[in-house]
Amino acid sequence: MTFTPTKLEGCYILDPTIIKDERGYFMESFNEVRFEAGIGTRTHFVQDNQSFSSKGVLRGLHYQTGEHAQAKLVRVLEGEVLDVAVDIRPGSPTFGQHEAVLLSGENQRQFFVPRGFAHGFLVLSETAVFFYKCDNFYNKESEGGIIYNDPSIGIDWGMAISDFIISEKDTVLPTLENSRPVW
Repeated sequence: MTFTPTKLEGCYILDPTIIKDERGYFMESFNEVRFEAGIGTRTHFVQDNQSFSSKGVLRGLHYQTGEHAQAKLVRVLEGEVLDVAVDIRPGSPTFGQHEAVLLSGENQRQFFVPRGFAHGFLVLSETAVFFYKCDNFYNKESEGGIIYNDPSIGIDWGMAISDFIISEKDTVLPTLENSRPVW
């Protein structure tokens, strides 16, 4: 597996080594020792989550605050999504900047989003199965969010906003400037 650092310190794109033959393929999707060596820090995952969504579904931008902040290792099992992380760490030189990565069942790419980042994704294929590991348990009282179309962040989702399917909760999230602090 190769680990490619992004412009956002701590965020990594992971590309697996895929062994193919006439039977199909094999790949190692997670190995704690290799993962920690690749990102340069210890991360202990405690919860796995999976979602199924249709084309145009936008989930995010979400994060957990304080002691309940979460790092995530995300991937797509089937379909294709545009996955986005936004740096919301106070004092970070890349505060308010984002990284967008195309994840698909075909490319088997993964994206590591450390604590201190908002995260979201948009489904580009007809359907998608999205899977992620978290290093902390979900806590409703610690939820935070930022509106997907905040002009100060400037995410190009690559699809017309009129085609988005967004939960009511996600349509009323604040801008980054008015969002709940991560720490």
